[in-house]
Amino acid sequence: MGFRSPIAAGRLMRMSRTPYRPRNLQWSLFRGSLAVAEGYLTPTQLRSEAWIRLGRDIYADARVDRDHHLRCRAARLWLPSEAAFAGPSAAALWDVPFAAEFGDPVHVLVPAKVRLRSRLGLAVHTTALLPGDIVDVGDLPRTTPVRTAWDLANWLPARYAVPIIDQLLRTDAVSEEALRDYVALRRGDRGWRLANHAVALADAGAQSPPESRLRVRLVEAGLPRPVTQYPIQLGRFTLRPDLAWPKYRVGMEYDGVWHEGRIDADRQRMNALKAAGWDILHATKVHLGPQFSALLTQTQTLLRTHGWPG
Repeated sequence: MGFRSPIAAGRLMRMSRTPYRPRNLQWSLFRGSLAVAEGYLTPTQLRSEAWIRLGRDIYADARVDRDHHLRCRAARLWLPSEAAFAGPSAAALWDVPFAAEFGDPVHVLVPAKVRLRSRLGLAVHTTALLPGDIVDVGDLPRTTPVRTAWDLANWLPARYAVPIIDQLLRTDAVSEEALRDYVALRRGDRGWRLANHAVALADAGAQSPPESRLRVRLVEAGLPRPVTQYPIQLGRFTLRPDLAWPKYRVGMEYDGVWHEGRIDADRQRMNALKAAGWDILHATKVHLGPQFSALLTQTQTLLRTHGWPG
């Protein structure tokens, strides 16, 4: 018997463990029982690392993107035909990826006559629908963007609902006019006040979810509403703070990860704004949590210094 090195043996072992994927199941979503019944896989092969289990008898190629869209597609295989994706799930399908992630529950709306209960990974909502509230796109029925915004405002605190609504506005999935008209149409309905509050705070100029959350918290704490990306002309250059109170020449920048590597440019920009009579505050992720009160106090003080009556 010839000598086989440990390295060669390990290489052969890895090769023998290569996951088996029939061509017609590659990159796909399928029912495991059907794949076994039709002879594409054995029960043992179905349990291999080649596949991920997304629910009872629902499997997918383990190489596919694990996002909320995949969760919705998997749920569609067993949900009743009357169910429509709603709230965070609908927003994710309307291309707002941060609205819901792979591990988040799938939200659906169903008519009262449909007997479907919430369970692990599924949040079922039974509520009244207006004509046109549901649209079927690519075999994934979902609430329209305007109805999605309504539900978000009713199911989530404003600081979490508004960033998603901001993104729906930013991508032109819905317009501010359409939101206002829908909320006006439903005046007096349950949840109207919450929706009216969220829509009043929404702003298509927001450039990131943390910036949106910060804006909402500042306004809800009693500060005047800031302008997003307000243009400040300085010679040949136009600078745009994330949030600004132009009347008082006060601005705020949210320093996220994208600011890394731009310290020199940011400092030059801040110096130019200071020379033009503007005061700029800086916020980071800690100010969305334990440091929010300190930031609020600093902002109030600075605004009063510039003439805000408080």
